[in-house]
Amino acid sequence: MTMQKPFAITLDPGSSLANKTGTWRTERPVYVNRLPPCNAQCPAGEDIQGWLFHAESGDYESAWRHLTQDNPFPATMGRVCYHSCEGVCNRGQLDAAVGINSVERFLGDEALKRGWKLDGPPAETGKQVLVVGAGPCGMSAAYHLRRLGHAVTVLEAGPLMGGMMRFGIPKYRLPREVLDAEMQRIIDMGVQVQLNTKVADIAQTMADGGFDAAFLAVGAHIAKRTYIPAKDSSRILDAVAVLRSMEGEDKPLLGRRVVVYGGGNTAIDVARTAKRLGATEAIIVYRRTREKMPAHDLEVEDALAEGVMVKWLSTIKGAGEGFLTVEKMALDAQGNPQPTGEFETLEADSLVLALGQDVDLSLLQGVPGLVVKDGVVQVDPATMMTGCPGLFAGGDMVPADRNVTVAVGHGKKAARHIDAWLQGTARAPEPKHAPASGDRINPWYYSDAPHTVRPQLDLARRTSSFDEVQGGLTEDNALFEARRCLSCGNCFECDNCYGVCPDNAVIKLGPGKGFAFNYDYCKGCGVCVAECPCGAIDMVAEDV
Repeated sequence: MTMQKPFAITLDPGSSLANKTGTWRTERPVYVNRLPPCNAQCPAGEDIQGWLFHAESGDYESAWRHLTQDNPFPATMGRVCYHSCEGVCNRGQLDAAVGINSVERFLGDEALKRGWKLDGPPAETGKQVLVVGAGPCGMSAAYHLRRLGHAVTVLEAGPLMGGMMRFGIPKYRLPREVLDAEMQRIIDMGVQVQLNTKVADIAQTMADGGFDAAFLAVGAHIAKRTYIPAKDSSRILDAVAVLRSMEGEDKPLLGRRVVVYGGGNTAIDVARTAKRLGATEAIIVYRRTREKMPAHDLEVEDALAEGVMVKWLSTIKGAGEGFLTVEKMALDAQGNPQPTGEFETLEADSLVLALGQDVDLSLLQGVPGLVVKDGVVQVDPATMMTGCPGLFAGGDMVPADRNVTVAVGHGKKAARHIDAWLQGTARAPEPKHAPASGDRINPWYYSDAPHTVRPQLDLARRTSSFDEVQGGLTEDNALFEARRCLSCGNCFECDNCYGVCPDNAVIKLGPGKGFAFNYDYCKGCGVCVAECPCGAIDMVAEDV
């Protein structure tokens, strides 16, 4: 929430009001705005506390519009984001973190149900921007660029929008009708999308189209390989191809016994997909321990519940007809896995390699000033611009964590710097408030309010269909969950300071405007600071 700055009220020296106490103070209270940990943690840069403020009053459309100022995909993100914001929520120190992701999904679904549309630009700039890639990063950039008034053309090599959200995340996690609807809203703003259009030469494409700037958001679609001695009859596939084929009519034939080699979220998705395709055994082979597994813990738990098995500290040494040779590993003194020379045979109809993905950078051949290192494009971390002026990049193409939330954040950040570059200016970094730490919260004012658990599809149906596993909140549950927010570090006008001040020195400025102190009457006792539930008042030295 953005509150009006406090001001001091000075009375006329000749006023008849008596009992002024301002000269007694050595410290004075001031209202402050602090950065809540959820906002600071969000890779997409959402003002989480801000949109929760609207949601807890039941104004869901205002909450959705506040949220979509930063992220155009709330229904999608409410399903696929790993919500690291909840891991730092101060409420977790009292009972359980606020279900931020649950409320975000509710708002996204409510928008789809009610047909809310994204606002178009107030005016056109006359500038044209090219975006390469219609995944989360590219479409996020397209959305924000369009909001700023630029004409945006998105070129996508694939047959459908969504990128790795479509071709890397199974339907049981992200229903396609949800993804399609949120993508369509961006097109409805006036963004032009050309599918089945692969960019072979970015410089030539920009020149031919008369584009003033370009943003590269090509996803990591090329599967990494490893050498495994195998006979001709061995069936070895890559995870990206398996998940991509799920979007077509012909589903992959994996067999009854499927082994997945890898430890990331993609490996988990393939193993769970194999179970839904009828595999009686889906086994993940991973060379490290569970503590080192990069897959998200919630995904691992769901996979184990569905009957997926994991062979920890194991590596695949060879493949034959209907079997694999697996070597057991052991941890050395530094905790690194080492071969033991101890082998076992594992029956398998197919082996799926989920060892990570690379980005196709062939479109960048001959671009001056561009630097590629370790398979990704080097960019200025502050602006997302490459070494070539006017050419920006984000998402899987640059050094960063590879997930949807990071990609969406890159798209927003790049769009704002592209806008500044097109205007011949530089966007100044936005100042950040001091963090709203948990020790500033006054828990006395908050009653226990257990975290709302989202419903899940029962196990029998989960492994026999691609129906969505994770359910959403009802309106009542969403309202309750939003109201669990503590508004850390920012005034939410609870009137505590106004009620407890012994000197009547707190002045109400009106709904949405906060409060101010009359320093002629405040004697600096600090009661308001002690009784503020959310830590939105500081005591500062009188000479500050």
